[in-house]
Amino acid sequence: MTSPAVRITNPRTDTPLIKTYVELMKLRIIELLLITTLPAMVAAAGGWPGWWLTFATLLGGTLSSAGANAINQVIDRDIDKAMTRTRGRPLPTDRVSTTAVLVFGSSLGVAGFAWLWATTNLLAATLSTAGLLFYVFVYSLLLKRTTTQNIVIGGAAGAVPVLVGWAAVSNSLDLAAWIMFAIVFFWTPPHFWALAIRYREDYERAGVPMLPVVVGEKRAMEHMLAYTFVMVGATLLLYATGPVGWIYLTIAAASGLAFLAATWLLRDHPEAAMKYFGYSNVYLSVIFIAIAFDVLVLA
Repeated sequence: MTSPAVRITNPRTDTPLIKTYVELMKLRIIELLLITTLPAMVAAAGGWPGWWLTFATLLGGTLSSAGANAINQVIDRDIDKAMTRTRGRPLPTDRVSTTAVLVFGSSLGVAGFAWLWATTNLLAATLSTAGLLFYVFVYSLLLKRTTTQNIVIGGAAGAVPVLVGWAAVSNSLDLAAWIMFAIVFFWTPPHFWALAIRYREDYERAGVPMLPVVVGEKRAMEHMLAYTFVMVGATLLLYATGPVGWIYLTIAAASGLAFLAATWLLRDHPEAAMKYFGYSNVYLSVIFIAIAFDVLVLA
């Protein structure tokens, strides 16, 4: 006779604890960060960087990003509770304590630094941890509740994985790495402001001064268009730095024009904000996949 499997749950919600902790890591967001990390590694190596280095770098980046996401939810627990979109997260629903989440997030961050230092190099480990600290202390604690430019400056944290990937391969940061950083940095405001347009009432109720809440949708979309122009320019500038060739340039130019058109059309169709948000994810993925494809094909 066999005994039933043990299933550890939160007694108040009957949610498996492992599911709760996986949810705290926000792995779907991390997927997009890793999509930018790997092509940066390929570009830095001028070809495939090797399976072990790839695995080590992506695992270390996942640990650091997951740690940042968990700690951020401790800071934002009051905001999350006030917003319809986020009120079902672990902390607003009391599925786990704030202390447990802080320990979990901090442990992931320390593990990410130690792992990257042991398996890649100190520069990559330091950059990854700097991204975590910037996200937690600069964006979450300082900017998010105080300025409409919160996501603009805070976007630097989301662009750091590109630098981590490049540094893991070369133990340095070349101009091409910084241009890839700029692509993600300037992509971030249009991407998140589209989300803020869709959930404008949520952000207003939570007291978060996202740009569409403060200046209105029309003005916010003008800012989105300006950032999109700069971002597309950065994607084309990458061609001049050397690691990518005509395949990337063709894809970047075509997809850039399409993204500019989508941003322009959004001004007359704000109800399509979530479609635009999803499309922006696809666009960034296409740009970075094009980087890797170009380098691997032409290497």
